[in-house]
Amino acid sequence: MQMALEQARRAAENGEVPVGAVLVYQDRIIAMAHNLTESRRDPTAHAEILAIREACQKLEQGRLVDCDLYVTLEPCTMCAGAISHARVRRLIYGAYDPKGGAVDHGGRFFQSATCLHRPEVISGVSETESGELLKRFFLPKRNTANLY
Repeated sequence: MQMALEQARRAAENGEVPVGAVLVYQDRIIAMAHNLTESRRDPTAHAEILAIREACQKLEQGRLVDCDLYVTLEPCTMCAGAISHARVRRLIYGAYDPKGGAVDHGGRFFQSATCLHRPEVISGVSETESGELLKRFFLPKRNTANLY
């Protein structure tokens, strides 16, 4: 999770929402990514999606059945769908996202009858540190918004 947090810090330094993801296969990191939605002008460039794409290319397969995904924020519906379709074995995430999350909040994608694959989910890992990164990133934006 520390490497995912480092990726999240890199995102924040570049003006991106600080979310980082790391994919592990056989105890080795095979992909790392952070949000790039702003710089790429691509709403699908979430950390999880980018890490899944990189891992699939490295492993030369479309399924990540023996992989674990570490991410600093509870995945949204789009990312939960990608995690399911990629058959990720285990999802470990940090901060809960009551507004946009889809694992333990919102649509609870993995509990849906139409979900193709349900990974093992471990939530709240490094929750405080993950949440603090997000709070520090959004605080100036919220304070500026209140001036108008």
